[in-house]
Amino acid sequence: MACAGVLTACGSGSAPESEYADADIARVSQVKATFGDQFQYRDIAPTGIDPKLLQPQKMPPGLTFRPPECATFAEGRLPEAELKGNMAAATAEGEGNRFIALAVETNEPVPFPEPGEACKKVEFGGPALRGLVEVVEAPQIEGVQTAATHRVLQTVVAGAPRTGELYNYTARFGPYLVIVTANPLVIPDKPVAPVDTERARKLLVDAVAAVRG
Repeated sequence: MACAGVLTACGSGSAPESEYADADIARVSQVKATFGDQFQYRDIAPTGIDPKLLQPQKMPPGLTFRPPECATFAEGRLPEAELKGNMAAATAEGEGNRFIALAVETNEPVPFPEPGEACKKVEFGGPALRGLVEVVEAPQIEGVQTAATHRVLQTVVAGAPRTGELYNYTARFGPYLVIVTANPLVIPDKPVAPVDTERARKLLVDAVAAVRG
């Protein structure tokens, strides 16, 4: 089952307050145990929210979106006015992939509009950039709203085409967000590895479990 949006509802709905009263974003660091020695791991202790770390890279002006009514969904911007609180993070690089797990606590639940059936796959293009954003399957977590997207960007750098991709898995419960991103690493003289989406999906589940306690 796919969820139609970056952070829109999917699954069994929000948990009762008692289920996340003891949540702690600092515990996202517990996901370290899921990565072997082949990964370079580090974590970031809880600190104030930096909206720049939560927002995707802003798209250049002049892009055309198809369907046009899905531009807001494709840009994936979060409502900055609501991004107040604290965040903690864990990152791991290895096996050709980079994984980031962000745990965020906001002053109040962040609203996210339902993008609708028409926006499950959005293509966009302009003079120097084209790509797509599509909804992909998100893991189901009891009492948590989950969603997932796959973003592909194609550009031309120094006359050569470049392609980048990013998987984004999110979970929301009460005033808490857990966001997992996964993308391939560009390693000289090595082919680009496919993104291990199964590991990314499991990382979301593990990170939510750690934060909820």
